[in-house]
Amino acid sequence: MMMQKLVRKNQKGFTLIELMIVIAIIGILAAIAIPNFISYRKRAYEKSAQADVKNAYTSAMAYMTDHPGVAVDSFAKLTQGGFRTTTGVTTNVVPGATTTTFTVTAKHASGDYTFSITSEGAAGSSS
Repeated sequence: MMMQKLVRKNQKGFTLIELMIVIAIIGILAAIAIPNFISYRKRAYEKSAQADVKNAYTSAMAYMTDHPGVAVDSFAKLTQGGFRTTTGVTTNVVPGATTTTFTVTAKHASGDYTFSITSEGAAGSSS
């Protein structure tokens, strides 16, 4: 009588092999998805730095329009032109040879490339 209570017939549930197969499938999917996710995230960092350098250029042009004859030679002048940097992106202004020339650079802390744009609008990147 006691043995009959311990062993039930028609029990429902998963076997150990079924659970192991499910875990293996999840592991395979994770092995495929994680490198792609890392790649997408790095590309997003690069695009944010690239967008910041273009926005800084627009702000520099706005500043020079509002202050004719004054050089854009500092980050403070970009912010006066309306520029706001993205979190994690370092933006710098490199003064040029004349008062109307400059180069703006931007690099994300987790990115590989530094993007730049000159006062003439010529954009570039370097690693």
